Amino acid sequence: MKKWLLYIFLFVGLTAFIGGNSDDDVYPEINQKSFLPGEIIEYRLNFSIFTVGKAKYIVQDQIYNINNRPAYKVDIYGNTSGLVDWITHVEDHWGAYIDTTSLLPHKTYRNIIEGRYRKNEIVNFDHNTGKIEVQELDQETRLFKEPQLFESPAKYIYDMLGGILLIRSIDFDTLQVGDTIKVNAFFQDTFYNFRTVFKKREVIKTKVGKFRALAMVPLMPENSIFEEGESSVTFWISDDENKIPLLIRAKMLIGSAGVEITSFSGIRNPISSYVHSSWW
Repeated sequence: MKKWLLYIFLFVGLTAFIGGNSDDDVYPEINQKSFLPGEIIEYRLNFSIFTVGKAKYIVQDQIYNINNRPAYKVDIYGNTSGLVDWITHVEDHWGAYIDTTSLLPHKTYRNIIEGRYRKNEIVNFDHNTGKIEVQELDQETRLFKEPQLFESPAKYIYDMLGGILLIRSIDFDTLQVGDTIKVNAFFQDTFYNFRTVFKKREVIKTKVGKFRALAMVPLMPENSIFEEGESSVTFWISDDENKIPLLIRAKMLIGSAGVEITSFSGIRNPISSYVHSSWW
């Protein structure tokens, strides 16, 4: 059950990657108007009918200088709660420094506590050379192991957190229902080529109200967590300029899981997608 949290956030991010940027630029310009530093969104995590944890998504409130370029610092914190936390404690922290112009990752990091399992990892992206360096901490010596080096097979490679920001920059008015968005991504030691389908526009109900939303369906590759195909995972973002990640529902081989928004602050634009409850 520990892995489903990772996979759900992974597919929200990795299904966001789009092609069509100019090959002339190492850092293509993404004209996003959906978020600013200081944004905080909180979620509850559920398995079947039970709440099993919570998560917090933060765009830190300042701009950082990484590789001589301005970058957002984005963090996701996820942990178990209640009875599940008593049975097996999960406390995960994923973070990234994301280029403000292109939303490409400069550096990502993971600090994972899942029961007795521990993992600390730093990934450095060199978009000028197409090289990716992965450093993992030895849990016994507390020193970093010899780094692993990877060569990117594609012009632009994103990570999970950059993917979440990137999907929020898409102008869905230029897409048709049924259009497929393609993926070029790197996670752990693997390059991915995912696809996701823009399924429909609809109104959904969440813990913070009803929203007009955009429904997205990833085409799932073969894996040990979710069913393959187009029906196992659906996620929704608000149908307005903010493109707030609202809800994820996933059919797993051993049940169902989900992520649902519970609060938000620091949102950049007025939330025009919100549907007042008195209308219903």
